[in-house]
Amino acid sequence: MRRFYLIGFAFLMLFDTIGQVSFKLTAIHAEPLEFSWQWIIRVFTNYWVYTAIAGYIGAFFTWMTLLKRAPVGPAFAASHLEVVTVMIASIWVFNEGITWPRFLGALLIVSGIICLAFAEKELESRPTETAAP
Repeated sequence: MRRFYLIGFAFLMLFDTIGQVSFKLTAIHAEPLEFSWQWIIRVFTNYWVYTAIAGYIGAFFTWMTLLKRAPVGPAFAASHLEVVTVMIASIWVFNEGITWPRFLGALLIVSGIICLAFAEKELESRPTETAAP
């Protein structure tokens, strides 16, 4: 089951990151932002928008599959790793810098997920209590 979670969350992060980065690439290629038919045509004739949509469809189905089996609390927390993976991808794809607040935020997100994972593991290892008759 642990392998299922690791693979599932890896795919979720991949799909989410692809979706976010693709939306930003779409926005860059559709500039300047204006409320006109020309802008809408620029958006929908750019292949990045379709990559973004595919990323979010993949993330949706991965998330629904994970929620069938994973505990909601840790699963919801782990899904926020997307913030960290998008930040890392933005450094590489968009040459964005990593600031101390961003680094600290990423560190806090990862730390929180690790704490929840240990708490979940501790709950699983406890014997179940039975009600007295």
